[in-house]
Amino acid sequence: MLDLIATSTFGLEAVVKRELAKLGYEGQATQTGRIHFKGDESAICRSNLWLRTADRVLLQIGTFTARDFGELFDQTKSLPWEQWITPDAAFPVDGRSVKSQLSSVPACQKAVKKAIAEKLQAAHGVSELPETGPTYKVEVALLKDEVTLTIDTTGAGLHKRGYRPVVGGAPLRETLAAALVMLSFWREDRPLIDPFCGTGTIPIEAALIGRNIAPGINRSFASDTWPQLSDAIWEQALTEARDLAKPDMPTRIIGTDIDGEALKHARYHATKAGVIDQIHFQKRAFADIASKLDYGCMITNPPWGKRLGEQAELESLYASFPDVLRSLPTWSFYFFTAHEDFEKIIGQQADRRRKLYHASVKCTYYQIHGPNPGTPGSEHEPDSKPAFGGISPKARDQAGIFRNRLSKMARHLRRWPTKRGITCYRLYDRDVPEVPLVVDRYEDRLHIAEYERPHERTVAQNTDWLELMASTAAEVMDIPRGNVFVKQRLRQRGLTQHEKVASDENMFQVNEGGLKFLVNLSDYIDTGLFLDHRITRSMFRDEAKDKRVLNLFGYTGAFTVYAAAGGAASSLTVDASNTYLDWALQNMTLNGLAGKNHSGLKKDAMAFIHKHEPGEHYDLAIVDPPTFSNSKSTDEDWEVQRDYVELLNGLRPLMSSNGVIYFSTNFRRMKFDVESLNGFEGREISNKTVPEDFRNKRIHRCWRMMCTELSPVNS
Repeated sequence: MLDLIATSTFGLEAVVKRELAKLGYEGQATQTGRIHFKGDESAICRSNLWLRTADRVLLQIGTFTARDFGELFDQTKSLPWEQWITPDAAFPVDGRSVKSQLSSVPACQKAVKKAIAEKLQAAHGVSELPETGPTYKVEVALLKDEVTLTIDTTGAGLHKRGYRPVVGGAPLRETLAAALVMLSFWREDRPLIDPFCGTGTIPIEAALIGRNIAPGINRSFASDTWPQLSDAIWEQALTEARDLAKPDMPTRIIGTDIDGEALKHARYHATKAGVIDQIHFQKRAFADIASKLDYGCMITNPPWGKRLGEQAELESLYASFPDVLRSLPTWSFYFFTAHEDFEKIIGQQADRRRKLYHASVKCTYYQIHGPNPGTPGSEHEPDSKPAFGGISPKARDQAGIFRNRLSKMARHLRRWPTKRGITCYRLYDRDVPEVPLVVDRYEDRLHIAEYERPHERTVAQNTDWLELMASTAAEVMDIPRGNVFVKQRLRQRGLTQHEKVASDENMFQVNEGGLKFLVNLSDYIDTGLFLDHRITRSMFRDEAKDKRVLNLFGYTGAFTVYAAAGGAASSLTVDASNTYLDWALQNMTLNGLAGKNHSGLKKDAMAFIHKHEPGEHYDLAIVDPPTFSNSKSTDEDWEVQRDYVELLNGLRPLMSSNGVIYFSTNFRRMKFDVESLNGFEGREISNKTVPEDFRNKRIHRCWRMMCTELSPVNS
């Protein structure tokens, strides 16, 4: 029996061992990446033809301990090299040394080469070794002074199947791709999708496995020219491989990608591999992935984004995984990536992880298991819950509680809004602690926002939970589900740099106080009309007649519209966002109030008050600054209040004598003494400005301040 070694990438030793067992050989992993087994000459042929995850097959000639070059030379020479290496054979020597006294690899190679040459000359009775015949590549490997001498039977690595002359930008080795498939729950009768298939390696390897095609059947090996392995032995191994191959598979594998050129290569490779009929390649974005089939597997090597500038785009892609994949509730998912924060980004832990290497890059194979289609007691029995998403019994109970409370509030508010001509109002505001939502009605539409709050749900489970609550609300309010808009509530108001620009088709008109406003329930953090300021806007309108009005932090200009409708002589809306200023102009135009006396200015509020025009004065102002602080820190509270005081003190010189400022904030911990400001007097009027449909009476804080004489210090 021959001593053989199958080498592998770190982490795949157990997979190679299982492959050997399937071939009838008992493997033993004695070192990292080296699995020893025994067999006759046919084992060399069969292992080279069939091993999908091994790198190569080595014939072990001998092992011994050597601490000096004399020992290395003598013991190498004593081995039976002549049984394998013919007089005319080429026998290059490769080498490596780890934690050994003989640390010079070139010197070790030279000693081994010389020892083999002398042994061959003596054994074959020749004086010259021309090295013009078949190649027997020798390796001398030293580990802690233990020497292993082998001959490579494979030649080009086993990942060279012969079907992939063209590779993509980040080629995945065929051996690794096969390992990813073999480490999954996939079998040939289950659906398989690779949504980032590139040039097709994973789908092709899966098809080869599904049809039981020997991966090496279409290539040559270093040992197929060795006289010790007769043509009959090779032909027997090849015949066995051909006989065991299946003509077809129960299901077709799907490979998708957004790169059309890569897909052309994928189809070419699949044709070369003989499995094109088992794979359907199509150009498709990941967001469009869907399947009506059950119990499938997604196995993929998604983009890694190692280059600068790709991280934000990559993380956005990863963050979309839960929402896209929850549409496949019975599937299992397998992701191979080097991104260390993968689990954090997708918002849940994998069921299994395996450390693997792609070339020299450390990667992780994340396995997220879906329901088991088999019977209890099978080899693989994952949890019955969906891999992404799912509705728990607790969530259904919460939906029942939410239904009851929302029904009660809908009945309670049925007459009140109609009597007052109010069509946009708050229905629900965290009334039940277990359902921390806000539900606002905008005429025939609902806007549902989720408060940030710790919970046990994954990102996908929370999306399904929100969908359940949205469907419940739609049913209770007798509103089509398509008219219910859901978003996670963020604590700050306003646009962020990552938000998309609103499309006109998502704008629609609502009415308030006899005026018209455009709102958008889908594209922004907020809708464009803060319902908690309904009363404040009315108070502002009542004071606006013949006044010069300033709307600082103007947002979408609702206060400006009210003021203009109240007969304001002029108005200026100041905001740092062109989008909001355009929105404000649309609102003014919608009400027939746009004109030369009403203008907008794109400018930061602090920059505006510090660089105003000489003689510029306003009689009435609304100041509603955004609050970006979520901290509970006392120091940060002080900083926010300091900024507000600076803002108001800076604004005072722009106001006329007896001018009025409405100051509002959703910073609820505000400790504000108007009398301590220079040039102001007034009081907090929050209890008069919060509408009755808001059970949270501290939804905002509001002060009405009148301008008085400035002290000489600040005048």
